[in-house]
Amino acid sequence: MKKDKKQESVNNKKDKALIKQDKKDKKNKEPGKIKKFFQKIGRILSKKWLVNGTKTLILIAIIILIYIGVNVLLENVILPEIDCTTDKIYSLSDETRDKIGNIEKPVTITLINYSSNNSIMNFMEKYKALNNNITIEEVNDLSARSDLMTKYSLQATDSLIVVSSGDVEKQISQYDMYTYDYTTYETIDTTEEAITNAILDVTTEDKPKIYFMTNHAMYDYQYFSTVTKAMEDEANEVETLDILQNNGIPEDCDTLVITTLKEDITEQEKDAIISYIKNGGELLLMCGPNLTKVNLNNFNQVLAEYGITISEGVIFEGDTSNMISGYPDFIVEESESSTSLTKNLNMSMNICFIDAGKITFDEDKKDELGVEFEPLVKTTDSAFVRTNTSLTSASRTDEDEEAESSTIAAIATRKIDDEKTSKLIVFSNELFAMDMPVQINGYTMYTVSLYNNQDLLLNSVSYLNEREDTITIRKTSEEVKYTVTEEQNMIIMAIIFAVPVVIVILGIVVWQIRRRKK
Repeated sequence: MKKDKKQESVNNKKDKALIKQDKKDKKNKEPGKIKKFFQKIGRILSKKWLVNGTKTLILIAIIILIYIGVNVLLENVILPEIDCTTDKIYSLSDETRDKIGNIEKPVTITLINYSSNNSIMNFMEKYKALNNNITIEEVNDLSARSDLMTKYSLQATDSLIVVSSGDVEKQISQYDMYTYDYTTYETIDTTEEAITNAILDVTTEDKPKIYFMTNHAMYDYQYFSTVTKAMEDEANEVETLDILQNNGIPEDCDTLVITTLKEDITEQEKDAIISYIKNGGELLLMCGPNLTKVNLNNFNQVLAEYGITISEGVIFEGDTSNMISGYPDFIVEESESSTSLTKNLNMSMNICFIDAGKITFDEDKKDELGVEFEPLVKTTDSAFVRTNTSLTSASRTDEDEEAESSTIAAIATRKIDDEKTSKLIVFSNELFAMDMPVQINGYTMYTVSLYNNQDLLLNSVSYLNEREDTITIRKTSEEVKYTVTEEQNMIIMAIIFAVPVVIVILGIVVWQIRRRKK
């Protein structure tokens, strides 16, 4: 019995040992963890969706590499710019390309404190690319250039553009690079106009000569300093002239400017001016009404050469929208849109005349004189002429005369013979072009700076001088106000609101259909 129990105990130990050995053998036969990991990865990679996904990742990587490659390539390639704006505000005009492209003199454009103005910097590079004779220089730390600060009277933070060729140079300030359209209330970019004319100015040897007749003038020549400087900035030479002292009008006179007279000219001066006209001379008259009623018999004979007269009374506006508030004699009129002075401007022009007169043209002498008359600026139907300046009423009285649609600025072109033509531009006002301070709405400003007064005067000078090389380029600002019609507004609202709603509804319908099919 004891022997049997002992034998049974031995057998149990053998069985446990066999079981333990069997488990050990099975464990040795199972794959390792690393092997199992790779087997699992293999099963995942063998699935179709991941194969397609890998292809997608490879495709994305290829696209990214192509994108990087194209960008690296474009950094080293200069492509022509395409300006899709209506006024070509980001590119040079054909006029500038024609004129600047042919300049053979070396020109330096110095940009003082303009490094942060990317638009100006990029614009200057266009000039450099247009002509190899143009060099761009930058001065970004003006405090280190005391010589420039002293020469141009600048502070360390001031900005200035200096265009130079040899010993001749022109300065362009920030204010020279824009004007304002008082009809559309848009800022007009004149940067290209200013830069191009400055380059032409410093490289042009024969400049038109403009003479201001100073004897007998009501106002001193110094009152016109702003416009005379602006004329010089557009490649003109401006000088004063006393016809008696000079014994006539100089042969190099391209335009003779006469302003309002305080007394009549002499017989000798009258004959000199008429002789100048008959030789094809050009005149710019800024002559207001004869308020003092002095005898201007000789001067009126000069006007008669073109068949015109100027009233003795002052024009008042009856329409409040065409006057400066509280000043009915400060009339604000829009220039004719298709005249010789405005047709290439790419902008409308509003002019503010002060105490202007009424210009009348004698139609009966048109054929006899051979004169063509072109109005530039007219009054409204509500205007009237006041000869009695002691009247204080702003409204029309019984003493006032009608001035409906009266001409206050005009061009008169007289054909002298088959080879000679004399042109006259007449403004029945001189105050609009002067540095005369006026108080308007609590602000003090010069009359020449009102509306587009200076623009109109400069364009008149360019027209008389037949300056094909004087470029007039007016570009509206990039900010354009767009007013949609009611129909366009409905379409826009439909795109913004209706289309997304329809897409959401279609998505819900498709989802429900697929759900039910399952």
